[in-house]
Amino acid sequence: MRIIGGKWRGRRLLAPKTAAIRPTADRARESLFNMLAHGVATLNGATVADICAGTGALGFEALSRGAARAVFVDQNPAALELARRNAAVLGAEDAAKIIRADACRLPPAEAPVDLAFLDPPYRQGLILPTLAALHRQGWLKAGSVVVIEIGHDEDVALPPFLDAVKDRTVGEAKLVVTVVKSPFPKNIPSP
Repeated sequence: MRIIGGKWRGRRLLAPKTAAIRPTADRARESLFNMLAHGVATLNGATVADICAGTGALGFEALSRGAARAVFVDQNPAALELARRNAAVLGAEDAAKIIRADACRLPPAEAPVDLAFLDPPYRQGLILPTLAALHRQGWLKAGSVVVIEIGHDEDVALPPFLDAVKDRTVGEAKLVVTVVKSPFPKNIPSP
């Protein structure tokens, strides 16, 4: 695994030694960041959240490309240790905040993020509960971009506060780029 673009382009990330942590493949990350760069999201100065972070590859890629801050959330201690070690390898400790939490039971956000990456284990029904938690706990605002990674053969029914912008299948992954509607809906039903 390596950083695809930006100031850390070509830098290697520490990879998991277990199949329990599935990082987003380099090719899928490259395709995703190309999609974002073409009119969907501005990374310069952005705050991003990498939910179900694993190694933190998506968040570190965003930091490399100009994001100011990244919050990495995972419930797996081994994944969080990889994210901590990758932050140290890149010298990104000051820009990275690491939180141990279940994605479906997120703590309240310090502030809404500009961009959220959601990459839970495929085919386990975690997308809608995690999106509801992001909304309910103040992680999102009108105009926030939410990128959902699912299995190539999966579909996702989006909650009413999201509009799909683009989607692309790359290998085993389907990337769905969405934007939070404006005005920001205050109440949504729980899934």
